[in-house]
This record gives sequence, structure tokens and C-alpha cells, in this order.
Amino acid sequence: MKGEHATAARFGLGEAPGGPARLHFSHEAMATVFEVRCVHRDARYARQAADAAFDLVDRLEQELSRFVANSDVSRISALAAGESTRVSPTTLECLAIARHLHDLTGGAFDVSIGTGLPDLELDPDTFTVHALRDGIRLDLGGIGKGYAIDRVAELLDEWEVRHALVHGGFSSVLALEAPPDQEGWPLTLSAPGGCEVLARLQARRQALSASGTRKGDHIVDPRTGRPASRRAAWVALAAPPAGPDGGGSPAAVAEGLSTAFMILAESEIAEHVQAVPGLEAWIVGGKAAEGPGDAFVHLAGPARGGGDGP
Repeated sequence: MKGEHATAARFGLGEAPGGPARLHFSHEAMATVFEVRCVHRDARYARQAADAAFDLVDRLEQELSRFVANSDVSRISALAAGESTRVSPTTLECLAIARHLHDLTGGAFDVSIGTGLPDLELDPDTFTVHALRDGIRLDLGGIGKGYAIDRVAELLDEWEVRHALVHGGFSSVLALEAPPDQEGWPLTLSAPGGCEVLARLQARRQALSASGTRKGDHIVDPRTGRPASRRAAWVALAAPPAGPDGGGSPAAVAEGLSTAFMILAESEIAEHVQAVPGLEAWIVGGKAAEGPGDAFVHLAGPARGGGDGP
């Protein structure tokens, strides 16, 4: 999973004055700290729900991490041309989302880092991944936290813990229902290496992700091997309520898009934002404009009112 050394842009979590007390539970996994913040009348029950959520995150890490020797991802990366391996339904779903984001962004988001993601065939009927070529190497660090957060949101909904916010390392966030009598969960956007607040949000039914670099070049364009062109990117994506049929994977999509938006030109980002209702982006800097005067740009598409998501 992508550690915090690679993500210096982040969100701050504020506390609105007044209202019911917020419960706060945390757990280390995927090289970061996951947190569940919620409002619930029964603190003990909420703790049990959070524990179940963190158990789920641990199980997903065993499947999705390239650092676990026999994980699904490690086995896929070891495939030679013509070989196949069975994986869990969740791994296959995560890979399908990664493939969709790869196609959507023209390869700017690529969990194989240019080694051949399109040459992996996914069979949803047998939960099998088949390699068409040698040397495909996967790293789900740019989507794994978001995917885990999406699954946590579904579990919290099953437990009827719905006034909640979940985050992984302050860079991937999913805001569910707002605290009672509040407009949303208060969040701030801060640039890499600094404490200046660039924007303030009230998040409700939104998935948010931040990507950025502080020192050195940690995010690379998989199409060219060159460093990312900008210093930071944030994404907010409208998220439907979880519900009995699940709410999709908005946090995984937001995480993939924030990585891609570190690479894509501003005009390309604007096209994506305009095409997706409920999608917003904030970007800082670029190779031609580095320094204390970096531009901070906010791009917002049409309000969500119908149509398909990314």
C-alpha cells in the first residue's frame, strides 16, 4: 500500500462546535492509520462496529498488499505469460476498478506502473487472473486504501453506524451522513510541506483523496517514466448512500483520480471534472510554476443530479 512518505498533501479533520459528542476509533494497517469517527448513541456498539471494520481492512491488506508474500497481488505479479491464478472476489473487483481508471485516464493511472496492466485478463466467473505477458508487476497503493474505505462504509451501514467519517492516513476520506444538526464533516486542504489552509469543506456523502509530493519526485507518469508535473491534487466525488446494494467504490475512484490529476494537464483534468456530476478537483503548481507563488486552482463540474459516475 502507498505509505505516507508518498502522500504529503492531505486533509485536516476539524471539529464543529456544539452538537453530540464524536466517537473516535483508530487502527494501523496498510502502512498508515485508519480512523472511524462517528456519532452514535451507544459507544460500546460503535466500538464493536469499528473493530469489525478494522478486521475487514486487515483481511483486505492480506489480499491486496504486494508486501505480503502470498497475497493475491504477489501471486499475480509472479505470473509468467500464459499462467493464471485464482483470487478473491474483492481483489478482482479492485483490479476491475483499476482497469477502468486506467482506461478513463488514458493510462495516467496505472497500478502496473507501465508494465502491462491491459495484458491481465480478469474472469469474473471463475475469479481468475490470466497473464498474457511476462513481467507484469502490480502495486495497488494508489487505490487500495480507498477501496478498503469503501468496504468499511458498507460494513458500517450494515451496523447502522451512518453518521460517520472514515479515513486512511488523512489522504483518503469517505464522509457518510453528517453529524446531527451539522451541514457536514469539517475538512481542510493543506499543501505539501506547509500548514496554510487552502480551502475548507463541509463533507457529506463525499469521497475525497489527496496526492502530492513534499521533497523529491515520488509520483511518476507511468506512460513516460517522468516525475509528476504538479505538487498536489485533491479530488472530491459525490458518493451515494451505502444502502443494501452497496454504494459502489467512490473512495477508490477518488484515490485513483487524485493520482492521475498529479500527471494530467489542467485542460484534461477540466474535461474529466465537467464530464462527471459531483466531481471537484483542486490542484497546486506545476513544473513551470514551482515556488512560493504556485497557483491554486479549483475545478468543479455539474452538481450531481443524475447520470453515471466515472
